[in-house]
Amino acid sequence: MLYSSMEVDGQTGWYDTLHNDEPDKWQEALIWIKNSVIGNNKQKANAINHGAVPRLLQWLVDEDAPQQIRTDAAIVMGSIAKGTVDNINTLVEEGSVSVLFKGLSNPNLPFVEACLRCLRTIYMSNSNCVSFIYQDPTVIPHLVNIMPQSVCTQECITHILANSCQTAEHQNKLCRSQIVPPLVSLIAGNVYKVQMPTLKCLAMLVKDNDETSATVANATHNGEPFPNLLVQLLYRDKTSEMQILAAKVLAYMCRGGAIDPQNPKIAMKTLPCLIRMCSKDRTLEENVEGAETLAYLLEVDAGLQRTASISEHIIKTLSEYLKYTDVQQITRSGKQSDINWGNEMKQAAFKAFAALGANEEDIRKQIIETENLMDCVVSGLNSSDMKVAAAAIRCLHSLSRSVQLLRTTFQDHAVWKPLMKIIQEGPEELLQVSTSTMCNLLLEFSPSKECILDCGAINILVGLTSRPDPGLRLNGIWGLMNMTFQVEQKVKSQVVEAIGTEQLFRLLSDPDANIVMKTLGLLRNLLSHKMHIDNIMSMYGNQIMQAVIFILEGDHPPQVKEQTLCILANVADGDQAKDYIMGNEDVLKKLMNYMLHLSVSLQIAATTCISNLVWNEEEGAYVRQAKLREMGVQTLLQKLLSTNDSVLFEKVKTALQQFT
Repeated sequence: MLYSSMEVDGQTGWYDTLHNDEPDKWQEALIWIKNSVIGNNKQKANAINHGAVPRLLQWLVDEDAPQQIRTDAAIVMGSIAKGTVDNINTLVEEGSVSVLFKGLSNPNLPFVEACLRCLRTIYMSNSNCVSFIYQDPTVIPHLVNIMPQSVCTQECITHILANSCQTAEHQNKLCRSQIVPPLVSLIAGNVYKVQMPTLKCLAMLVKDNDETSATVANATHNGEPFPNLLVQLLYRDKTSEMQILAAKVLAYMCRGGAIDPQNPKIAMKTLPCLIRMCSKDRTLEENVEGAETLAYLLEVDAGLQRTASISEHIIKTLSEYLKYTDVQQITRSGKQSDINWGNEMKQAAFKAFAALGANEEDIRKQIIETENLMDCVVSGLNSSDMKVAAAAIRCLHSLSRSVQLLRTTFQDHAVWKPLMKIIQEGPEELLQVSTSTMCNLLLEFSPSKECILDCGAINILVGLTSRPDPGLRLNGIWGLMNMTFQVEQKVKSQVVEAIGTEQLFRLLSDPDANIVMKTLGLLRNLLSHKMHIDNIMSMYGNQIMQAVIFILEGDHPPQVKEQTLCILANVADGDQAKDYIMGNEDVLKKLMNYMLHLSVSLQIAATTCISNLVWNEEEGAYVRQAKLREMGVQTLLQKLLSTNDSVLFEKVKTALQQFT
């Protein structure tokens, strides 16, 4: 057999040919390189090392080059992209993405398909090139325009778009580019390998986005509502992969407010499908996806939580997830996976338990009765895998809403120890949910409260109140509020000293109304019990009265004003503390104004304060009564006797009875 000199000289000759001035040999060299790099990572690296990529890119942009050469160049690029991550990074660094997008304007379909296949591979492996698709405003409309040309264009473009949709801004831009109608048509088209990436694209498009969820949910195909088409993909004759993807899109639209949770499409179709995916006869991959999506769907709807809890023994099924160790599994692509499936199963189960037990005490009781559950949760809290630790905290947070569990099981397993370790040493990402859980463990009836206090909880919580993240500020002040409920004077003094009046004022001015409410709740707890009230007012009375006036004069919702009036009522219950109110006519006039308010709850709070001020068994009552009578308070109370509200009536009657 004869060999050409090119073959005898080895591979270098072929790469040299790419760069020489012999156009008649370029095609032959390209074919050789194309055949050598297919499925061979060593040869792909060889092509890169011999400088093939810049030459291939030159052909892609050279409109005078023969079309076949340009197409073969795109095919070789696509083959190189299917190699290692380093291969793809090289292609991106050499500027291939923008060149390939330009190539999509070519009228030659095989060339366009070759460019798209290469782009699809790059976009499925490299998130750094997402921005390219949004930089040029013509790219997305052009992709939408060429999508119908072939099955290849449909499959590749939906893959590219699915992997380019990572933020709310991306979702909104894609939606505004009129991408939804063609995607809906592709789902209706019944071409499996197109439907799958299209479902992925739709899932990415609607997740956590009310606006895009509504757009997709309202779409139709030949008069048929799109959600109806999705429900057909949940049927058991479809592949598991298709069922779970369709269920994801429906679940995401439900959470986006576009489909009611009790709609049969969700409650009777999507929910059972996801529960099915958790069963033993499914792959571990499907078990994890099923449980995670189930958790996401159930998280905020008590009705779905109740339905799920009695469906197909789901709690028992999920408990089996916790028994897995580090098992290996062949992936759908047939490759050995290096994923720790034991950890993946555990975190998925913890998330699902957290969602199931979010509202109902009966469901939490069922979950806690799962064999060794708390041991698994504590083990999860100590896990070095952040996903497992985060999911274990979420589960603990959900269960910590149970008074009974706080009093018993949590103390038996000393869950506060790993929790405090995570708060003090763990990653920032776990701080939100871990501190939320600590807030529950600080409730008055929780035996863990003392232990957490001894671990320096006051300073931790005070530190949180200064954080830029409003969620962390809320947890900080919420925890302090819980901590100060019915505790001894020493703890209250430590809290006041640690937080300081300046920080309290900052929190009372916070733009988040929840933070303002919890700060007022903290003040209310600090100012409870006569001795404590007098003690704290003797040290911080002027600042507290300043804070009260600040809130009452501000533009705040009724519930904030009510909480502030309740603080005044507590101050009025002190022995010496009363003087801070009686000595301030401005505050007394404000109380009278709130007695006439349209809100009954504000009238009740103001009247309670007056009642405490005039209580005739306490020293100085007659002097206070005389002053308030002179201001017209007694007359005002008599007018309020005509109220139709029974609670207000009793409060008014009690206050009037004090006047002698």
